[in-house]
Amino acid sequence: MRRDSISYYLFQTYPTILFELLPNPPANAANYRFDSVAVKEPKFEIDGVFLPPETETPGVVYFCEVQFQKDERLYERLFGELFLYFYRNRERFQDWQAVLITLKQNKAPAAARYLINRCQQELPEPTARRGIMEIITTIISYRFTRLSRVEIEAMLGISFQQTRLYEELREEATELGMQQGMQQGMQQGMQQGKQQGKQEGEINLILRLLSKRFGEVPSQLKMQIEKLSLEQLEALTEVFLDFASLDNLVVWLPHLEISQK
Repeated sequence: MRRDSISYYLFQTYPTILFELLPNPPANAANYRFDSVAVKEPKFEIDGVFLPPETETPGVVYFCEVQFQKDERLYERLFGELFLYFYRNRERFQDWQAVLITLKQNKAPAAARYLINRCQQELPEPTARRGIMEIITTIISYRFTRLSRVEIEAMLGISFQQTRLYEELREEATELGMQQGMQQGMQQGMQQGKQQGKQEGEINLILRLLSKRFGEVPSQLKMQIEKLSLEQLEALTEVFLDFASLDNLVVWLPHLEISQK
């Protein structure tokens, strides 16, 4: 069974998080280091092994298994992994504990929304906040495999503007637009160049978002988008996820132009 990449990233980034779930964590929890171990013959892959600090007295080793999908042989596999690993490393540890983390489908959306709300309230730093939200969204997508990423984000109440993909595309598009605008600004004036750079960035962002979701954007439609004002481009970004196809955009554009005249 393949190692769970999300749990690996989460435990590697926040190695003490497992012990926050336990009613009786070890006193030296902060000194534990995380490792992901493959046990061979037979080959098992344990999601997380938390190793105590190396001292003269053997400590307690903690195992963690993260299971989001149904597995009829979960407990046989889990105890097979643990017993074999502990058998081969008995002299290093005096005891072991195992933590099994599961996600009930009927409770997952509410729990995820609760965590996202806490994340938005307690993490003022945008990069850290987006990183945690990305982990939550990915975990939920593992549980609801039939839903698209857009449907998952809608279920969790996450706007596309809050996702890491949007921020990465916006930064890239804005940088490209600013470069183009600043070059023109050398001739037309710095302030005008900055304004045009921002508009070019919005155009680049919209075109990239559309192409990622719907494929190649027809040249005629590109021309219409390039003629939009900055305010119209921002309005398009807000309703982008409501479109099921480029045909919806074709119908929407004339209404935008009429409403803003």
